[in-house]
Amino acid sequence: MNVNDLTGTIIGAAFKVHSALGPGLLESSYKECLYYEIMKTGLGVEKEKGLPLVYESVRLDIGYRIDLLVAGQIVVEIKAVEKLCDIHLAQILTYLKLSRCRIGLLLNFNEVSMKNGIKRVVL
Repeated sequence: MNVNDLTGTIIGAAFKVHSALGPGLLESSYKECLYYEIMKTGLGVEKEKGLPLVYESVRLDIGYRIDLLVAGQIVVEIKAVEKLCDIHLAQILTYLKLSRCRIGLLLNFNEVSMKNGIKRVVL
């Protein structure tokens, strides 16, 4: 499956979760439900995937975690905030660099319409 198909599948699952739950819940609720929806599609998905920081030759496990990593190549960062900010974009860019992935989805479920809460990020 190519990256556009993968991101389309993930976004479709996000719409389904948002339609069922609406805005106003905790990020963890949306993460669990989106994880479940993506699992149902048969795609490989990892939840809370740890990311080490390598500084010089030292590997530091300091708590960076990707919300969802789909098919080993799409980083999905889930938010439930009033508005996406530059710091959220910086976070997903950092995760993309550390994971060596090129494509990320920043999903804000705290929107009246999910279409306003989707940001596709390409490194």
